[in-house]
Parts: sequence; C-alpha cells; structure tokens
Amino acid sequence: MKRMSSYTVGVDQGSLELFSDIKDDGDMWTGTGPRKVLRAIKFSEAFAAQPMVHVSLTMWDMGSDCNARADIRAENVTETGFDLVFRTWSDTRVARVSASWLAIGGVADPERWDIY
Repeated sequence: MKRMSSYTVGVDQGSLELFSDIKDDGDMWTGTGPRKVLRAIKFSEAFAAQPMVHVSLTMWDMGSDCNARADIRAENVTETGFDLVFRTWSDTRVARVSASWLAIGGVADPERWDIY
C-alpha cells in the first residue's frame, strides 16, 4: 500500500486514441511478432512524489481471424508523467486502441510553508 504523508491528494486523468493502424496499414494491423506503441503522458501539474497510475483500455478493435493478445500498462512513472505502453505479439492484428488513465498521489500543500 502506498501511504501519503499529507492530506493533500491530487488526481489527474485523461483519455486518448493510442493508434489507428488500420487507416494506413500500420504495423499493429499488418505486422506479426512482438510489437508495441508507447505514448509519453505529461500530468497537468507535477505531483509531490511518484503517483499511483492506473491505465485501462476504453476501446479495442481486433482482427477476428486471430487470438486477441494485449498488454497495457504505465511504465517509467515520475512526478511529471509516465509512458503509456500497449503491447501485442504473435499473429494478433490490432486495428486501433483507445485508453484512459488515472493518477493519484500527494501534491504540495499551498498552505504549508517550508521556511528552512
């Protein structure tokens, strides 16, 4: 469990289309083997320390002629942002994917002054 030392907690969130490879016959749609898409996400404000980040698929459009294989996660989380990473492998064909994220963590308390 992550414990926050302050009662001041910040929440940031967002949604985005990660890719739409069916439009231009991109690698997620036409390729095979290990593939990944990485999008750098910046928070609207910096957290005081590394926040907890939850990511989820909000839309996926997969080919019906193969198994659906997908992995989505937050990597390289810092106080200012993270990398949203989607992976697939083998013969999976992914036309497009959208995702949402939620970050929760401690933020600076504007009422607290650090004198020294």
